[in-house]
Amino acid sequence: MGLVKKPVTGMKDILPQEMQIRDYVMRLIKETYSGFGFSSIETPCVEHIENLCSKQGGDNEKLIFKIMKRGEKLNLETATSEQDLTDSGLRYDLTVPLSRYYSNNANQLPTPFKALQMGSVWRADRPQRGRFRQFVQCDIDILGEPSYLAEVELILATTTLLGKLNFKNFKVRINDRRLLKAMAKYSGFAEESYDTVFIILDKMDKIGIEGVEAELLEAGFAASSVDTYLSLFKEITGDMAGLKLCAEKLKDVCEGDAAENLMRIMDCVDKVKLADFSLVFDPTLVRGMSYYTGSIFEIEMVEFSSSVGGGGRYDKMIGKFTGNETCACGFSIGFERIVTILLENGFEVPGETAKKAFLMEKGLSPEAVCEVMKEANEERAKGVKVLVAQMNKNKKFQKEQLAKDGYTDVKEWFVK
Repeated sequence: MGLVKKPVTGMKDILPQEMQIRDYVMRLIKETYSGFGFSSIETPCVEHIENLCSKQGGDNEKLIFKIMKRGEKLNLETATSEQDLTDSGLRYDLTVPLSRYYSNNANQLPTPFKALQMGSVWRADRPQRGRFRQFVQCDIDILGEPSYLAEVELILATTTLLGKLNFKNFKVRINDRRLLKAMAKYSGFAEESYDTVFIILDKMDKIGIEGVEAELLEAGFAASSVDTYLSLFKEITGDMAGLKLCAEKLKDVCEGDAAENLMRIMDCVDKVKLADFSLVFDPTLVRGMSYYTGSIFEIEMVEFSSSVGGGGRYDKMIGKFTGNETCACGFSIGFERIVTILLENGFEVPGETAKKAFLMEKGLSPEAVCEVMKEANEERAKGVKVLVAQMNKNKKFQKEQLAKDGYTDVKEWFVK
């Protein structure tokens, strides 16, 4: 069987120019988030299959790369189901692993605990622009903070980072799962049908309100419920006034202080934000993960057709591991999508260290080679990046490639 030089479908090789930007963004992420008090952690890329298939990850659970049992544990002859063959899988996000991590290490961690986690995740998804089967996620989470302070900190930290990357005029859309349920209840939908209703509502930006109406009726819901439901979205605007109207209409059916909590978040963020963005209330925002219990948010940019980040509150997940509920809230930026936009916009890493290339003609004497290496070390001691290489036959092409990689100064040594 011949060897294949292309990466597996949905994976990609990363060339030096992109890697330079990726490294810069990662450094900026750590620098910015640590300034907000987040601590870096790491979890294994392989998780127990029970955790990954716990019915908390929505459609992502259909996209798991499952790992077969090894050695004596793998018995193909007696296997009668998939469970007999697999015991683990590659993580599809960083939230489930974080919940397990916290449950296992809570006694050694402060309260509240502010975690920063960056790492690869895997989903057997259909590849497209900015979406791969292996991709880097970057999450910040606050565990053990019940108040809206968690949401404010997460939104401010994330938007501050995007501001440092020169992103402007983007939107952070915000909603609350409790409001979603209250709107469905107010409209007369049965509780067991909420998930179906939300799946259809989530298509609003693609098929419009008429398309949502058609799909709800096609799904068999009563016309009166559908009319009442969609009238809410026509009335409620995406500002503070719309949120107040929502609170007034749903006051008899809404759980807790969802609307008031969103008002506090929006008011505080608007007063203290550092980046150029708008925080808008979006009653149609759903977020697909079933583990969300309260506030949810997404980042929308004109440069990209889908969201470039999102998150929310998931107060029930850690309790599934420990038996004791722990409030939790997180925000994830779409690292790959951010890098894709930066590459397409011709982004250049600011303040890069000077880079020099020393090219030696082939046949240079050993003594001369030592002199070149000595001078290179002297430059490196000054903080200059120095590449030492043999001179190619096609020197013009070699210099063009060096220029692409940021080498602004080329010095040549010839045989005397």
